[in-house]
Amino acid sequence: MNNLVRETVIVGSGCSGLTAALYAARANLKPLVIEGHEVGGQLSLTTLVENFPGWPEGIQGPDLIANMKAQAARFGAEFKTGHIVKADLTNRPFTLDLGKEKIQTRTLIIASGASARWLGLPSEQALIGHGVSSCATCDGFFFRDKEITVIGGGDSAMEEALFLTRFASKVTLIHRRDVFRASKIMLDRARANDKIHFLPDTIVEHVYEPEKHEVTGLKLRDCKLDKVYDFPTSAMFLGIGHEPNAKWVNGQLDTDADGYLITNNYVFTKIPGVFASGDVQDRRYRQAITAAGTGCMAAIEVERFLEAEGH
Repeated sequence: MNNLVRETVIVGSGCSGLTAALYAARANLKPLVIEGHEVGGQLSLTTLVENFPGWPEGIQGPDLIANMKAQAARFGAEFKTGHIVKADLTNRPFTLDLGKEKIQTRTLIIASGASARWLGLPSEQALIGHGVSSCATCDGFFFRDKEITVIGGGDSAMEEALFLTRFASKVTLIHRRDVFRASKIMLDRARANDKIHFLPDTIVEHVYEPEKHEVTGLKLRDCKLDKVYDFPTSAMFLGIGHEPNAKWVNGQLDTDADGYLITNNYVFTKIPGVFASGDVQDRRYRQAITAAGTGCMAAIEVERFLEAEGH
């Protein structure tokens, strides 16, 4: 085990973690950022970001992350590639196990984000950011007056479909079953919208065309008829939920039914000295700017916490 006890460690290198790193570094706390499974978070999978303040022409997601990392590093933030296997939050300093080494820290900011659930198709993965998206709020604008599809049968899918009707000429909602998990109110709203069409008992087998770096259609299978056919579309939005990256906490913090960390006063967990920010605790907004905001809050609270302890 490394004998150095850190003032603070930040788990996650997306917008929330990097903003926390910037604020903690400027407070001279010399934060260590564990970059995690998805280095850069969900923005690293995004192409053009047009809704982050300060970039009137937009900025590529990976470029925004690179800029934020460089800014935090300029003030002394350190970065380590790897992910937490498990953590011991029962004693202070807290111990983080990276498999090959253990790190101790007086405070911890959990900014490990949430990963979108995907269908797992190679063609889908190749087209993420090029017509395949898990965020209607982020990418719906790019498909104005186009016919697009949403995959899923729960409230997330209905919410995405309803939002996308602001831009698309037609939204087809594809679900693998004929029964929807969505709440009655959300399902009724979707069914009442003339722009939303339903394709139940249907699964996606392939997304066209990765070689063109754009979505031109889907290969669908009608589960009842066992029939395969092509379906033209300009985009595919996944509405099958997100998976918060918090399993490594090992049940030491409170979570909701879906695994999102529960916080009070924005970023406080039930364990003093442990804070959570960004998509790992925010299932409502899930935006880069809100993640950055809570990252800032968490770093400020870490500074206050350490100052109160005399560090």
